[in-house]
Amino acid sequence: MIGRLNHVAIVVPDLGAAVTRYRDVLGAAVSAPAALPEHGVTTVFVDLPNTRIELLHPLGSDSPVAKFLDRNPDGGMHHVCYEVQDILAARDRLRAAGARVLGDGTPKTGAHGKPVLFLHPKDFCGTLVELEQV
Repeated sequence: MIGRLNHVAIVVPDLGAAVTRYRDVLGAAVSAPAALPEHGVTTVFVDLPNTRIELLHPLGSDSPVAKFLDRNPDGGMHHVCYEVQDILAARDRLRAAGARVLGDGTPKTGAHGKPVLFLHPKDFCGTLVELEQV
């Protein structure tokens, strides 16, 4: 059901410093920041030959990512994102298997303009999983 790894998301306390580190120290291609108010984050993507790293920073104090930073002031890995061909079919299959889809199960538009859903970390070895339709 899942396809390739789309990205690994890392929450960062200082987006500018993280961009500098990835761009200037690691020599990676880094996108411009993009605000995603629906998700409460600003994102930057680091392009790698085989996947991407998504740098996440809270967009406002009520962002879920702000709560993550409260618990993890240095930041850290937030989620992994896998590609799926049909997000609604994936959602239904996962629910039938007992996995919990976060929210009401209605896909939201993600950072790439495609439908996304998140799966409860307790159902996937403590890791928050994002599914993105490709």
